[in-house]
Amino acid sequence: MLRRLLDRLGPATLRDLLLVNAAVGLVGVSYGAITVGAGFELWVPTLMSIVVFGGASQFLFTGLIAAGASPIAAVAAGALVNARHLPFGFALADTVSKRPWLGGYLMIDEVVAFALAERDPMRRRLIFFTCGAMLWTFWNVGALLGGLLGQAIPDTDAWGLDAAFPAVLLALVVPALRQARIRNASLLGAVIALALTPFVPAGLAVLCALAALLVIPPRTGAAGEADGDAGAEPAPGTEPGGDR
Repeated sequence: MLRRLLDRLGPATLRDLLLVNAAVGLVGVSYGAITVGAGFELWVPTLMSIVVFGGASQFLFTGLIAAGASPIAAVAAGALVNARHLPFGFALADTVSKRPWLGGYLMIDEVVAFALAERDPMRRRLIFFTCGAMLWTFWNVGALLGGLLGQAIPDTDAWGLDAAFPAVLLALVVPALRQARIRNASLLGAVIALALTPFVPAGLAVLCALAALLVIPPRTGAAGEADGDAGAEPAPGTEPGGDR
């Protein structure tokens, strides 16, 4: 089965999936360690990683509860952050149409990024569910190991574990920033988020940052080339004749 999967995906794509999901596993370790270090029992990060399966909302829930917020407020904030999955669902509706419940459960940022990078519908579906299964495994194993680690480390902040999650997301978006319009939209979104953060509830500033797409909508394909992006180097693994 592994041999067949390797043949269908190609070694370069499978390598990229493994590398990114291994990094996600390290983020899971940081989540488990931070959660247990904040005073939660070991079963809390383990159960949340299975039931919620959403890194941003899990980190947010832990942070708010540790700061003294009510569980209702923490759940509402997590739901607000996960509202970004609504446009993900529209973009990948055809990809998950045969398994909508499983597709909705696995619709995580990294999975969406890999799937949308593939134009062929069959390969997109294969990459989506393969990446989703790998991410679920790495994340849950990482959260469990992190929880065990958190029991042994008195101060998880001193190890910088809270920086692992944004570092992985940054690594995912950097290749796309070669395109001028995407880069400008990202910078404007960052400015919006930073300006609103002191004044709005946690998570809302990030959602408001999506307004940058209305001002500077990113273009792809021929439109992107006409906009001066034709000279941008392709991302690794996307060259003509490659695995993506």
